[in-house]
Amino acid sequence: MKQPWLSVIMPTYNGKDYLASALDSIVTQGDPEIECIVIDDGSVDATLSIIDTYSDILPLKLVQRERQGNWVANTNYALSVARADHVCFLHQDDLWLQGRLRVMKSLVEQDPQASLYLHPSLFIDERGNRLGLWRCPLPTFPVSIEAKKMVEKLLVQNFISIPAPLFKREVALKLGGLNEKLWYTADWDFWLKIAACGHTVYYPQPLAAFRVHGSSQTIRRSSSLEEFEQQMQGVVDTHWNYWKTTTNFQPRIRQIALFSTKVNTALAALVHGKKTNLWKLLLNFLTLGPLGWYLYQRDSRIWERVSARVKARLQAQTID
Repeated sequence: MKQPWLSVIMPTYNGKDYLASALDSIVTQGDPEIECIVIDDGSVDATLSIIDTYSDILPLKLVQRERQGNWVANTNYALSVARADHVCFLHQDDLWLQGRLRVMKSLVEQDPQASLYLHPSLFIDERGNRLGLWRCPLPTFPVSIEAKKMVEKLLVQNFISIPAPLFKREVALKLGGLNEKLWYTADWDFWLKIAACGHTVYYPQPLAAFRVHGSSQTIRRSSSLEEFEQQMQGVVDTHWNYWKTTTNFQPRIRQIALFSTKVNTALAALVHGKKTNLWKLLLNFLTLGPLGWYLYQRDSRIWERVSARVKARLQAQTID
């Protein structure tokens, strides 16, 4: 196979329920100039047999590892063996929409110096039904989003879904890949590091789907609320220290970002049936002031994220 233009990294573990849909969404792109690196974490269900059925229709490389229990470590390993100049992730429960690679390849060709290429995503449920749109609060192509502005917005909330970005492999390797100590915020931390290295390009139409379901790692592991909140605050602290601005705006962004971590923790508590102090959260919100309210609502995409999950839960209850 000649040099691919894109390496697709897919970490898998017991993914039989959704894996075929994810792989089908790559096949339908009709792009033979990519490589797919599937890195399996010791699956014991039908995952490996499903992958085998795609070996003749996808430029697929399967890497089998003993159980790590860490998708981040597996992703970094796949990143180290990838061959293309550009890389993207596709998790086993997400999928791409028709024409994604054609659009993204065109963006790379038109603006080859960008560090990050993005687009919105759809929220979908367990059966693939649409739950809503997950947008980024960014100006659209051909506008280039400078690094400082991108980091400012991204500090408030991770508004980038896993299947959406393309990035330069060389940049990712120089940054050391993803932080393997972070099970929840590794992608957010990674996007912030990549975004700080150059400008970002944002295409306005959704080209991928992010699946909301109860067995996702995010749902299962967010029950550890203290660690959940510590990881988010750690990302804010780390990148706020590196983010430089000459205005008085920086402390306000930090205040909004830390409030966002409180909201995310409260939402996780509600999901797991644990108590949370909503009155204290409301008082924290009031201290942000009108400008802070606006910036939080704009950059957190709070209504999009919450409404999609509420719809998913209501639909699941209806079926039950």
